[in-house]
Amino acid sequence: MTTQTQGTPRTYDVRTYGCQMNVHDSERISGLMEDAGYVRAADPDAADIVVFNTCAVRENADNRLYGNLGHLRPTKLKRPDMQIAVGGCLAQKDRGDIVKKAPWVDVVFGTHNIGSLPAMLERARHNAEAEVEILESLEVFPSTLPTKRESTYAGWVSISVGCNNTCTFCIVPSLRGKERDRRPGEILAEVEALVAEGVSEVTLLGQNVNSYGVEFGDRLAFGKLLRAAGEVEGLERVRFTSPHPKDFTDDVIAAMAETPNVCHSLHMPLQSGSDRVLKAMRRSYRQEKYLGIIEKVRAAMPDAAITTDIIVGFPGETEEDFEQTLEVVRQARFSSAFTFQYSKRPGTPAATMDEQVPKAVVQDRYNRLLKLVEEVSWAENKKLVGEKVEVLVAVGEGRKDEATGRMSGRARDGRLVHFALGDTAPRPGDIIETVITYAAPHHLNADGAPLSHRRTRAGDAFEAGRTPRLKGVSLGLPTLGVPAALPVIADGCAI
Repeated sequence: MTTQTQGTPRTYDVRTYGCQMNVHDSERISGLMEDAGYVRAADPDAADIVVFNTCAVRENADNRLYGNLGHLRPTKLKRPDMQIAVGGCLAQKDRGDIVKKAPWVDVVFGTHNIGSLPAMLERARHNAEAEVEILESLEVFPSTLPTKRESTYAGWVSISVGCNNTCTFCIVPSLRGKERDRRPGEILAEVEALVAEGVSEVTLLGQNVNSYGVEFGDRLAFGKLLRAAGEVEGLERVRFTSPHPKDFTDDVIAAMAETPNVCHSLHMPLQSGSDRVLKAMRRSYRQEKYLGIIEKVRAAMPDAAITTDIIVGFPGETEEDFEQTLEVVRQARFSSAFTFQYSKRPGTPAATMDEQVPKAVVQDRYNRLLKLVEEVSWAENKKLVGEKVEVLVAVGEGRKDEATGRMSGRARDGRLVHFALGDTAPRPGDIIETVITYAAPHHLNADGAPLSHRRTRAGDAFEAGRTPRLKGVSLGLPTLGVPAALPVIADGCAI
C-alpha cells in the first residue's frame, strides 16, 4: 500500500452526473478545492477526498449514487481519514437522509452553497462527524467562485441559475430555485477573461437562457447578450443552452443569424408533440408554435442544426398523442434528439397523476421514436457529404480514433466529425477545414486530408498543459490555507 508522508497535500476527485450545469458546477468545485490547497488525484481511486456532484432528474439517480457510495465503504473503512462529500441536486432533495442511508459520508451540501465545501470538509475533520448544510436560496452567485476549467479551448459561462417554469415532470425548480440573472457586464467580463486565456468557444448556460433578463426587466436581454458576445475580439464560437420555446423571440433568431461568431446550432426542447400532453406538462406552447419557431430559424439560417429533448410515456399519453410527437420529428428534421422514457420523480405533480402508462407500452413507443430519430438524423447528415466544414479539434470525442488514426471535433453546427490527419498534426483547440466523405446517424467522417490547419492559442495552451483557472471574488469564508497532511499510514492502519 502507498505510504502517505507528512507534508503531502491532500488529493481530491470530483465525480459528476447530470446536465451541463452540473458539469460547470464541478469545475467550480475543483476550483474551490485547489484554491484551498488540495490537488487533483492522479489516481481517482486513491483520492483523499471524493466529491459526488449529483443529478436528481432521472429515476435511477438515487440508486446510482447509493450504489457508488456503497462501493466506497470498504475503502473508507481501510482509510478512515478519507472524506466523502455529496453535493448537487440529489443532495438538495435528500438532505440528511444521505447520511442516514450512508453514515460513512462526511459532507452533504446543496446546489445553493457550493462555496461552503472547503470549510465543511475542515469542520467534518475537526469535529469527526458529518456536516450537512442545505440552503434554501442562493448564497452567492456561483460564477463568483474560483473555477478550474476542464478545457483549454471551450468554456461554460453561466448567465443565470434557477428556473421560473413549473413543468409537471421536472424537479429542477425546487432544487435550483427561482431564476437569478447575472448582469451583462459580469458575463462579458468572464467571457473576455476566458478568451484572454486562449479559449475560442464559449457556451452561455442557464436552465432557460432565453428568459434571461427577467430579473432586471429586459425581455430582449438575451439577444443583446448574443450580439455583445460577437464583439469580443478573439472569440470564434458562441453557443447557448437551453432555451424554452415559450420565451424564444424573433430578436434572438436575428441575433443568431447576424452575429458571425454565434453558431447556427440550436437545442430546442420539444418534450411532446401533442397539445394535450404539453398542456398536462405545463409547457406553455403548442405544436403549431413550436414548428413555427423551427420554420423561422430555418428561414434565417438554412444551415442550422436543431436538436431537441423528447419524453415518451408521460402520464395519460395515448397512441394518438405519441403519433403527434412522431409527426413533429418528421417535420422538424432534428439533427439529433435526446430521448427519455418518462420516470416518476417524487415531489413533482406528474408523479401522482392518474393514467401512468404501462412500462411495456412506453418501451415500445421509445423504440419506435429512436428508429425515426435515427432515420431523420441520418438523412440530414447525408446532405453534408461533399460539403466543406470547419472543425474545432477536440479531445476525447472519438472512441475509435486510436484504431483509425483519426482525430475528432465539432463542426460549427455542433455535429461530431471524425477526420483523417493527412500530413497535419493538429492539437485540441486548433481549427481544421475538411470535406465530409461519409455520414452516419450520430457522426460524420472526413477521410481525405484536411484542406487547411490553423494553429490557435487554445492549441498552444493544450500543448503547454495550461487550462484556464479563473479566480473568483472573495466570499468572506475563512482562509483555510493548505489542508493538513494526512497522518503517516503503514500497513493500512492509521498511527
